[in-house]
Amino acid sequence: MFGIIRPCRHRLSERLQASWMAHLCGLCLALRDDHGQLARTATNYDGLIISVLVEAQATAGAGAGRRTAGPCPLRGMRTASVAQGEGARLAAAVSLALASVKIRDHVEDRDGVFARRPVAAGARAVTRRWDRRSAGSASVVGFDTAVLLDAAARQGELERSLPTGGSVLLVTEPTETATAAAFAHTAALAGRPGNAAPLAEAGRLFGRLAHLLDAAEDQEADAASGAWNPLSATGTDRAEAERLCRDAVHGIRLALRDVELADRTLVHVLLAHETERAVERVFGRAGHTACRVGAENGGGTPLAANPYQAPPQHDPNQAPPQDPGAPVPPWVPQGPGFTPPGGPPPNRRNLVAGCAAWALMGCTCQLLCCEHDHPFTGERREGFCTRHDCGNCGDCCEACQCCGDGCSCCNGCCDGCDGCGCDC
Repeated sequence: MFGIIRPCRHRLSERLQASWMAHLCGLCLALRDDHGQLARTATNYDGLIISVLVEAQATAGAGAGRRTAGPCPLRGMRTASVAQGEGARLAAAVSLALASVKIRDHVEDRDGVFARRPVAAGARAVTRRWDRRSAGSASVVGFDTAVLLDAAARQGELERSLPTGGSVLLVTEPTETATAAAFAHTAALAGRPGNAAPLAEAGRLFGRLAHLLDAAEDQEADAASGAWNPLSATGTDRAEAERLCRDAVHGIRLALRDVELADRTLVHVLLAHETERAVERVFGRAGHTACRVGAENGGGTPLAANPYQAPPQHDPNQAPPQDPGAPVPPWVPQGPGFTPPGGPPPNRRNLVAGCAAWALMGCTCQLLCCEHDHPFTGERREGFCTRHDCGNCGDCCEACQCCGDGCSCCNGCCDGCDGCGCDC
């Protein structure tokens, strides 16, 4: 998976999380059905926004574009309601075409294993096949992937002919054109031609944002390897790149105000909020002082004084505060894997049985994607993806920028945006 949109499940309501996963699984299955099993590797978070936009503009509602998919290892062998129809097919065609472009770039730059001739030859064959298949499936829904491939070809020409000190926006133009075309076509599929212009603007700015964030993330690695980087080649410093990214996020929000949507909740969260979080991941939070250390540093709001911070809760695993003069009790280890004093010992497996259970759970992706019993200790645990998908989600609390209440980090304030008229 790749992409700048990476919503944490703690920032999504149960309904939005189910809708997000429906589009993600729908994109994956559309790639499989239209282009074969190998094409499923082109599944990406940014591509499914196409499917989300088509469904959000449809007047028939989300349920009309869903079907029940069979068990999948990535869902812990459970069935699920997934997105289908023209939106998923368009997202699959666009994702496959862009994946083909990305592989071709790696081959031309001789990155990693692509520097080896047998791997490069096989990769070129895959890109040619994916170009043909994406063009065929996109034509079924009335979209011409030539605009994507032409933009990719023009990208290479711009990079080779770019004068020293040229504008970085000259480099991002092909990406902007490609994403604008894909976003605008969702209006045609949904039967809302009036949305084409604002969606094209939102797509153009989204393409600019994706290109700049990718360049900023890779700048140090590109400098170390000697690879071409648009920020370094144009002499654009990080402060200017950050300004352009934040302006793009603001422009996306303004463009979305002019888009007529039947259900704007998930679109708003992904394009108005997750884009800003993507900028913060790369450049940090603008003008922000961590609230946990604000008092010590002489700035910001202390955690205890934050009006949006929930009152402290007593941790049942933590001993009550002790009198400073009282004798110190012996230290008792706490946490997963340790049995509290007086508690029943966990039902542990031996080495052979534990390894067998671990292998079975690993092959069915239970260790990654769903709640499970630990293969050795039997303790109930969440999947790896669940435990590691939110980064520093709970490190800081602040007022929600769209709803005016709740905590945008911890409580997922936009879970309640369904009826608040939030337009950022």
